[in-house]
Amino acid sequence: MKFKKKTLKNGVRVILVPMKNSLTTTVLVLTETGSKYETKRINGISHFLEHLCFKGTVKRPSSKAISEELDGLGAQYNAFTGLEYTGYYAKTESRHLKRVLDVLSDIYLNSTLPKEEIEKERGVIVGEIEMYEDDPRRDIWDVLTDLLYGNQPAGWPIAGTRDTVRRIKREDIVSYKQEHYVASSTVVVVAGKYDEKGVVRAVQNAFSDISTSRKGKKEKTKDAQDKPRVFIKHKKTSQTHLALGFRGYRAGHKDNAALSVLAAVLGGGMSSRLFHRIRDQLGAGYYIGAEHDALTDHGLLTIYTGVDNKRVTEILHAILDEVRLIKQDLVSEAELKKVKNYLTGNLFSSLETSHARAQFYGLEEVMVKKLKTPQERARDIQAVSASDVKRIAKDIFKPEKGSLALIGPIAAKDDKQFLSLLAKSL
Repeated sequence: MKFKKKTLKNGVRVILVPMKNSLTTTVLVLTETGSKYETKRINGISHFLEHLCFKGTVKRPSSKAISEELDGLGAQYNAFTGLEYTGYYAKTESRHLKRVLDVLSDIYLNSTLPKEEIEKERGVIVGEIEMYEDDPRRDIWDVLTDLLYGNQPAGWPIAGTRDTVRRIKREDIVSYKQEHYVASSTVVVVAGKYDEKGVVRAVQNAFSDISTSRKGKKEKTKDAQDKPRVFIKHKKTSQTHLALGFRGYRAGHKDNAALSVLAAVLGGGMSSRLFHRIRDQLGAGYYIGAEHDALTDHGLLTIYTGVDNKRVTEILHAILDEVRLIKQDLVSEAELKKVKNYLTGNLFSSLETSHARAQFYGLEEVMVKKLKTPQERARDIQAVSASDVKRIAKDIFKPEKGSLALIGPIAAKDDKQFLSLLAKSL
């Protein structure tokens, strides 16, 4: 899975991922800005702006004009916002590549941000926030993030809050876009079938007028913790949802491959230890998993599940028992081989489409800067040893690095028993 990276004279980075046998081509435009680049007053503005970019440009004066053109090309298109990036993409037949690039560059650079559309979209986003809060399986991640990072950008919700979204003004959005949608923050990925020389020229032309102002900065995350933490969000639910988070490693850390293996041993797939223990043996928790998320200046390994309200303590005991075991004993060679093949197999099977490859390379560029091919990623995973897994487990799974978030009909005063359980079990 080869790629080429080129930096244009104005600073825009272009990543080309050829797929000769692909019937489609994906264009992904990323900017290195997300909720971690915001201040408290305008929390949610990155996500708000992402919505608004589809509301019209001078050339395409309405959301209908944009969607009709993309639909007319048979494109699949959307946008997304994270903590450290915002992306706009479209996938279509390869013959429509230049048209798709023209549309995406237009909405990225030339959105008019109409005041009336801002007011309409404000209500849409408040509704989106309320939808997330109504879904405890989704909301638990925001609760955990707040518990871990508190009142700093890494701890705020990506979509913002009702209050911040209602306060954001058009001039805030214009100013934020001018600060962050600049050449040095921009990555354009083209994956699929294309003519290399022609596509580079097309990207140069499409982004020739982009601002070359200095890129906006973000606050460095304070990632310190000296004792276990628990937060209970009381809610009448038929299940209690919990997320047990441990401070991990930032993107690009030398031990991230070993940490991904550790997470998969615990909660990757239906043969993982936690799935077998919690679902197969105890008959509790329809879903359970573990994953590691690495950002530019911090990382987080999370174990998550939803269980019967009466069995929360029992299931948490079982989870912590598996965590303790992986700290104490080496993973067998048979289990290690299975898990590594699970990870590399899932990696390759997830990259069969032009859209998936565009996102893989684009996010690697934004988060790590040092691009690796999937084959190199797979070699890193296959090189992980059982002693690596044990070493990482002993480093990560410490009481002072653990935080437990719960949503369910549990009294806030019960946090003491959960704090005691974390302290004693790790």
